[in-house]
Formats: sequence, C-alpha cells, structure tokens
Amino acid sequence: MPISKGLQKSEPPWKEWDKKAQKNGLRHQVYAVNGDCYVGEWKDNMKHGKGTQIWKKKGAMYEGDWKFGKRDGYGTLSFSDREMGKHRKVYSGWWKGDKKSGYGIQFFGPKEYYEGEWCGNQRSGWGRMYYSNGDLYEGQWLNDKPHGEGMLRQSKCPAASQPAPPQRPAGHTLRAALRLATPLCPPASPQKAPL
Repeated sequence: MPISKGLQKSEPPWKEWDKKAQKNGLRHQVYAVNGDCYVGEWKDNMKHGKGTQIWKKKGAMYEGDWKFGKRDGYGTLSFSDREMGKHRKVYSGWWKGDKKSGYGIQFFGPKEYYEGEWCGNQRSGWGRMYYSNGDLYEGQWLNDKPHGEGMLRQSKCPAASQPAPPQRPAGHTLRAALRLATPLCPPASPQKAPL
C-alpha cells in the first residue's frame, strides 16, 4: 500500500517578515518615517535599556536609559546649536516615565542653571538656581517655583543711600521671606569732605 505524505503547511510570507521586523536586543540605527533615529536596545518592539534618540524636526538628542519606550533612568537631553555646529546640553539627570524626576541639572543659558530635585518635569524639592546676573537662590521648590524655606543671595549690593526692600521670588511664604539673606556688602565708608 502506498504511503502518501501530507502536504506541509507553509506560513504566509508576511508572518516571516513580521518575525524579522520584531525588535528585541541591540539594534543598529532604526529610522522613523519622519526622519527620527534611534540606536540602542529594544524589548518587545519598545526602546528598553541604553540608547540614543535623535528627533530630526526639533534638533534634540537624548542619550541614556529607556524603559518600555519612555525615558526612564539616567540620561542627557541636548539640542543642536546651529551657531556652534554641535549639541548643547540642556538637561542631565534622572527621568521617570518620560519626565524629569529625581536629581538633575537644567541649563537655561550659559550662566543660568538649576541643580536639584525634579518631579514630573517641574522643579520640586530642594535645589539651587544660579541666575545670569550672579544671584543665587537655594531652598525649597514646588510646582517649578521657589516655595517654602530658602535663601536668595544677591550678587550686587544695593546703593547705600537707598536700602533695598527684601526681595523674594514669587510663590514664597512669609516665613521664607523672613529667611531670605541680605547681600553681604562691605559697610559704606564715610566719605571725607574735600578741604
């Protein structure tokens, strides 16, 4: 009696293509239709592990940790500086769920930056803000504003003839306003009248 072999089932070609397209582990450059580029680790088709994302339209670049497609862990966000021809660091610190969270440093300009705690993309907790005019605020922050106990150290002394009223950043409580430091200025020396 002849033995017949059954026809082997073959999968449609799209299933094999889909398996090859699944992203797991380390990959080389992966481009999106809009020109964005990602190089790094993947898990279940999501950015997961160490990687670098470049957003072409914004000119932004993120290098750091990813978790299930979102920035999570330590990383650095930079923007391209057309004048210098390279990327300028904007934020370096901790992320959670694609938002700044934990300790980090945000650069607002060449001489103006904040270093301290973040929560949900906002300055929140203890931190220091260095202003471009040389002033420094160190203290508590809430909802991206100085709030609670803190100290404002001014770099320039007010004129001796006009005592400056105590200044406090918006969002301060009265208790915090009383704790604001006055600038450390040398006492005004009495000027002698010419003879």
